Amino acid sequence: MPIPSHSRAPSLEEVEARVQAENRARKSSQKRNQILAPILLLVAILVIWEAAAAILSIPRYLLPAPTEIARTMVNRIELILQQSWVTSIEVMLGFGMSVVVGVPLAMGIVRWKAFSTAVYPLLVSAQTIPKVAVAPLFIVWFGFGLAPKVLIAFLIAFFPIVINTVMGLRAIEKEKIYLARSLGLSGVETFRLIRIPDALPSIFAGMKISVTLAVVGAVVGEFVGGDAGLGYMLLIANGALDTPLLFCGIIALTCLGFIFYYLIELIERLALPHLYSKGGDSSGH
Repeated sequence: MPIPSHSRAPSLEEVEARVQAENRARKSSQKRNQILAPILLLVAILVIWEAAAAILSIPRYLLPAPTEIARTMVNRIELILQQSWVTSIEVMLGFGMSVVVGVPLAMGIVRWKAFSTAVYPLLVSAQTIPKVAVAPLFIVWFGFGLAPKVLIAFLIAFFPIVINTVMGLRAIEKEKIYLARSLGLSGVETFRLIRIPDALPSIFAGMKISVTLAVVGAVVGEFVGGDAGLGYMLLIANGALDTPLLFCGIIALTCLGFIFYYLIELIERLALPHLYSKGGDSSGH
């Protein structure tokens, strides 16, 4: 008489579903930890900072407590937003110029060897020039308006886009080039249909670096010859020993950098959804 079986072996589909569910749960836990860990660390730093400022009676002009900085942020929010908008315009214009000039220039460097031989060494040499040293010259040439700040932001943001675009265009597999030739594609068609799409992850990576450097460039321009913007506000606050406002300016600049960085990443996600479909991105996160 056969012994009845009270259990059965799970099917292949059930095993795969269970594995997928466990993988999803593990990824969800990892993402949650990636978000919570820095938040908890930041909270701990702020609590220690607040306690140290109160216990040690640190003067306000040396190191204000986080609550004092938050109070200043609320009281001066209109000024901070106004100056942030001025700096944002400078960043967007400088970054836009770096993309419009940098990407075609990189394409020319890759496409024509004679052009690369003549231009590429000059680009590398120009990158070694301190942009802070060039800023006063721009003030002499263009005055104290918007132009010098935009140009300094452009100069600082320009090089990463050129380098990353050149690397992306040159990193294409030879097999793809051979395939294009076998299909009868011309050099221009190969460049447009294969090289450029293949280089887009590198181009976006260069843009992410560039947009944060554009924030630095705009602030440098405002330091040297500004009459508005977060950099100018920092100079005024420093002269008045208004340290809480200094911290507010630093926080505002940090937020601008984050916003512009993740705007570029959002555009990348929309343009290259296949890079993110499996939970990865072009930066290797």
